[in-house]
Amino acid sequence: MPLVYVSVLRNVIARGCGRRKTNGNKMGKKSKDGKKSKSAKKKDHGEYSLADLSPALTQAARSMRTAVSRSLTESGLYAGQDGVILALASEDGLAAGALAHKLGVKAPTMTRTIGRMEAQGFVERRADAEDARLTKVYLTQTGRNSVAQIETSAAACDALATKGFSDKDIRSLVKLLRTIDNNLLGVDLMEEDES
Repeated sequence: MPLVYVSVLRNVIARGCGRRKTNGNKMGKKSKDGKKSKSAKKKDHGEYSLADLSPALTQAARSMRTAVSRSLTESGLYAGQDGVILALASEDGLAAGALAHKLGVKAPTMTRTIGRMEAQGFVERRADAEDARLTKVYLTQTGRNSVAQIETSAAACDALATKGFSDKDIRSLVKLLRTIDNNLLGVDLMEEDES
C-alpha cells in the first residue's frame, strides 16, 4: 500500500472515528446538576457501530488529504500529485495506465494529472525506447527535488494524525486498515450480498 494511502487511513482513529452518540449533552460537558453525562463516562469502544465505519474512513481520508495538500502548497503541488511523484520516484518511466492502476484512479484522471504536472515541470512524457507507440512518464529534476518535501510533509501529517498514539496503536491501526483494504480490493458487493 503506498505511503500516502496508509497515511490517509491512519487518521481514522485520530479524528475520533465518526459521530459520537450522547444523551443530548456534548461529550464531557456537565449537565445542569453539575454531573457529567453517562455517555461521557462510557468507554470509547462502546460508542460506535459498524454503520460508523464508512463515514469515519471517508472523513479521515478527506482530512488527511487536506492536511497533506495544505502542507505541499508552497511546492506548487496539487492534491494527488504527490502520489504520482512518489510512484515515479520508486519506479520511473511508467505508462499513464500503469500509474493510474498503481494509484487507484481512472485513466482519464491520470492523463489530466500528468498533463498538468508536465506543464508545471514535475514530469515529462517520452516515447518508450522499445515500443515507440507507448508513452511513458518520467520525473524531471524538479520532480525529483520535490520527493524530500513530500516525504517531510507526509511525516508531519502522520505525526499530527497519530498524536497521542503508542507505537502499538499505530501498528494495530495500520494492520487493520490494510486488512480492510485487502477485503475491499476487487470485491463485487452485489456478489457478496447474494451469498
